[in-house]
Amino acid sequence: MDKLVALCKRRGIVFPSSEIYGGLGSTFDYGPLGTELKRNVKEAWWRSTVQERADVVGLDSAILLHPRTWAASGHLASFADPMVDCKGCKQRFRADDAGGPRCPRCGGELTEARSFNLMFKTFMGPVEDTAATVYLRPETAQGIFLDFAEVVDTQRAKLPFGVAQIGKAFRNEITPGNFIFRTREFEQMELEFFVRPDPQEEARWFEHWVNARFEWYVRYGISRERLRLRPHAQSELAHYSRGTTDIEYRYPFGWGELEGVAKRGSFDLDRHSEFSGRDLSYFDEATRQRYRPWVIEPSAGVDRSILAFLLDAYAEDVVEDEKRVVLRLDPRLAPVKVGVFPLLRKAGQPEKAHAVFDLLKRRCMVVFDAAGSIGRRYRRQDEVGTPFGVTIDHETMQDDTVTLRYRDSTKQDRVAIAALPARIDELIGWED
Repeated sequence: MDKLVALCKRRGIVFPSSEIYGGLGSTFDYGPLGTELKRNVKEAWWRSTVQERADVVGLDSAILLHPRTWAASGHLASFADPMVDCKGCKQRFRADDAGGPRCPRCGGELTEARSFNLMFKTFMGPVEDTAATVYLRPETAQGIFLDFAEVVDTQRAKLPFGVAQIGKAFRNEITPGNFIFRTREFEQMELEFFVRPDPQEEARWFEHWVNARFEWYVRYGISRERLRLRPHAQSELAHYSRGTTDIEYRYPFGWGELEGVAKRGSFDLDRHSEFSGRDLSYFDEATRQRYRPWVIEPSAGVDRSILAFLLDAYAEDVVEDEKRVVLRLDPRLAPVKVGVFPLLRKAGQPEKAHAVFDLLKRRCMVVFDAAGSIGRRYRRQDEVGTPFGVTIDHETMQDDTVTLRYRDSTKQDRVAIAALPARIDELIGWED
């Protein structure tokens, strides 16, 4: 993990936020390359969850929701962790993270556990003491439930159907840590999939989404051996859950949740109907019945997914008797797809390289690099996961072909410039 964290900071992937002021606990900024990686992960999720399906639509709901939302959802009453403080070093821990009656840092005595609500509170209005108390949303799901009737009416949605959303969420975690695994500000990729209130229908779609989400991670390069499914015991289910299975990844610090797939039943629609007084039922034209659908919810963390993709891609090997660090990211996720390099800074090669750069840049993210030896330039791009390198050399100036280099194998081909865009498209695998 330490090597990856150092690489992320050194190469502008992820680094601590507000660092010039000493940082702010467990908050991170995504640099230029990290921004591209994050965008690619979200687009890959959106493509498989929304674009490739006919039964899912998208939504982008507000971060600030009416405060009664969180009373109805149960977050005000139930969204809390047991917290303990060390009487010696004054550090604060989740009770389950402390692992015993003594402080895991200094061995000092711990206080009795007490409840700690995880929601960030703020105020809406000009004067704090008279303003309404509102909360930064701790999950994106509730916006989907609040808009359920609008989506059904405007999209003429028929069961089964889903509503997908990617957005920021905020949790005042007691003990955040492990880089971007657990942070107070994070991004979620969530789907609420509505089905008929029938146990067999629920079981069928639950199995479908558990398998589909597991295979998505494999599809984009994570080793099956580092993934597992873990059903929740009854005692650990969330207050809304009728059953949950986690997709876990074997991080350096152990197995950790990558994504959860939960059976939410009609809990949320029931509660919001009760608290708002609005009818959030669904009229089934086939049966001529009105009911509140049950919900299957796959909920993934963008940041945790990025961490898993980076960890699984990180490798060290030896090329031409020199140690190299390489990120073997799936080309579809890689921040930059192609590096373009003139072998020399003369003889018309830089101008030709810029022409190749212009040819490719409308199709994918491309970088131009003319600094240092060609080997050093290859290593720089290997380190940030760029899957392909295009070198303009002496032969290029004679026959309009280039050297195409492959990150993982370091093998090289000659490709005509005219055929290069189609070749790059094929190698990236956009059609998959």
